[in-house]
Order: sequence, then C-alpha cells, then structure tokens
Amino acid sequence: MAAEIPLLTPYKMGKFDLSHRVVLAPLTRTRSYGTIPQPHAILYYSQRTSKGGLLISEGTGVSDTAQGFPESPGIWTKEQVEAWKPIVKAVHDKGGVFICQLAHVGRVSSYGYQPNGQAPISSTDQPIPDQTHPDGTVEEYSPPRRLRTDEIPQIVNDFRLAARNAIEAGFDGIEIHGAHGFLLEQFMKDNVNDRTDEYGGSLENRCRFAIEVIEAIVNEIGADRVGIRLSPFADYMEAWDSNPQALGLYMVQALNKFGILYCHMVEPRMAIVDGRQQIPHRLLNMRKAFKGTFIAAGGYDRDEGNKVVAENYTDLVAYGRLFLANPDLTKRFELEATLNKYNRLTFYTQDPVVGYTDYPFLDEASA
Repeated sequence: MAAEIPLLTPYKMGKFDLSHRVVLAPLTRTRSYGTIPQPHAILYYSQRTSKGGLLISEGTGVSDTAQGFPESPGIWTKEQVEAWKPIVKAVHDKGGVFICQLAHVGRVSSYGYQPNGQAPISSTDQPIPDQTHPDGTVEEYSPPRRLRTDEIPQIVNDFRLAARNAIEAGFDGIEIHGAHGFLLEQFMKDNVNDRTDEYGGSLENRCRFAIEVIEAIVNEIGADRVGIRLSPFADYMEAWDSNPQALGLYMVQALNKFGILYCHMVEPRMAIVDGRQQIPHRLLNMRKAFKGTFIAAGGYDRDEGNKVVAENYTDLVAYGRLFLANPDLTKRFELEATLNKYNRLTFYTQDPVVGYTDYPFLDEASA
C-alpha cells in the first residue's frame, strides 16, 4: 500500500538509503539548559525516528557568539559533544539518519546571550527592530557590531570546528544554516548587507562568506556529509533580498562546484488562493539547477507533499510543526490518520516534557 504514496517511497541520498521522503525539519526547541543538550532530547528525537528516516537537528551553535535563543544547544565544547552522543546513538539505534544543523544567529541576539555581554556580530551595525510575538511579548535585539574583514576567517573556522565536532558526536553529516535572517543570510541579502569590502556589494561578494563556510566544512568532513538550508524568498528577521531568484540560483550553482549532499530550501510564504492556503512553488529553477538531493520545506501537508514528490519538484519534504506534534508522522501519513494539533504556546518553553515528548502516538490515542 505504501508504494502508492509518493512520500513513502524509498530514496537514495548519497550513501544513505532512506526508506521514505518525510524529513524532520530543524526546529529550535529551547530545552538544552546552559547550551548543553539534555537527556530528554534522547526521547524527543528517538520518538520521531523511523528506520531509514532522515532527521535534522535543531539549530546548534558553532561558538559562544552564535547564541540568540534561551537554552539552545551548542557543539563547540567537549561537554556539548559528549552530551550529543547518546542522543545521536538513540536515533541510530532505531535506524535513523541524523544530520546536525550548525547555526550562528548573528544579529538575531542581544547582549545577554553574548560572551561578556558584548554586541552580537553581523555583516552590518544596523539593528533588528523590536519584534512583537503572537502572545504579545516583545523581543528586543541589541545593536550588532559589524565584523571586520580580518575577523571573518575566524567565524569560518568556528563552523569548520563545529562540523568536525558533529562528526565526533556521531552525526551522519551537518547542515549549514544559511536561512531565516541568521548570520549567513545577513551577508547574502542586500537589504541587510551594507558592506563596502569584498564581502559586500555584488551578489558574488555577498555570497562569499557562505561559500567560504561551505568550502571549509567540505574540506574538513567531505562533501558527501554536507547540506545547507537556504531561504532566498524569506523576509524573516528583517532579512530580504531584492532579487531572491538570482540569489537562490547563484548559491545553487556555487554548491554544485563542491558536490555537496543536499540543498534544503524554504518555500516562499503561503498565499491564500480561492480561500485555501497554497504554496507558491517558486523553487523549480533552483531544484532543476542543483545536482544533489533537493529538500523543500514550508507549510506542507500530506497532500501537498505527495504532489511535489510525484511531480519531481523535490526529492524530500521537510515537516516542522506537524512532525513536532506527531512523532509517528510517517505512519499517520501511511494510514491517512488524523493528526494531533500542535500547540504554539509550548513550542519554545523550557519544559522537558510538555509540548516536547508528550504528544501521543496513534496507538496511544486509540487506546
């Protein structure tokens, strides 16, 4: 029966034999106390593991300047690496493939998250305006400090060392976070990057930092273990570009030179068409141009996911909120079962159970 469901057909991603095309998207969960991954993450990730399933970890900081969220994990210290090991092992014990997302938030931060209360680093010294959350709370961001040209190699090296640490922790590979207004996008996108050195101005210059990060990591751990996440169409954290198509295509063509494992792209925002939410599907040029595995993300449900796999618009589909609330998402897709509803209010709490590992499985729900 499963063979008739495009999302549940097998796929070979480089050296990895995936049994289906449903991917756990990288999801910030703010439950790694003091930047150390916790034992409760063993249950969280193993709950969402199926044999031959691909999981991408939450954004994991590459250095002490990379943090911008409460209790988010890192992978720059020995203690963090050791804490990741049993989590990775639990995923492998159930036959899953586990990728570590390496992140640096750049200016999406404030003095309180930074070493010695210093300014967050970025491509620019322009701050992000205060953001009001759905629950009415206001997030304030500290004015960033523009990185000097001679400091950029050190940040590239932080990514390289973090990639090596991820492999030491047992991860099957890494995903570079080049999306959602974080540091790499602060360089790539022209509304944020106001530099006049070789890292600013032209498209080639703005993408230079991201490409140096990719090259350093490929040289460290091998192209067959490297993916990247990009969101050329997003305007998250005040990061947008005047020509997202050109940016996306330029990056994909650069990635091809390195032969990396996959490119994970976030769709443009959903639009309401005839009263129904629809995804604009504007990644096709980039999908066609990229030579490795292509992963699409952004508000997909079961039907839309099946459609894009059947039409060869993407190889794999990443699910965030649905996977967070349905640890057995692939099984529910197979049986066309009702999905648990996610609770937005518990996405980013620090509770080790509530909204984290307490969403019921199908057999629990029916029992």
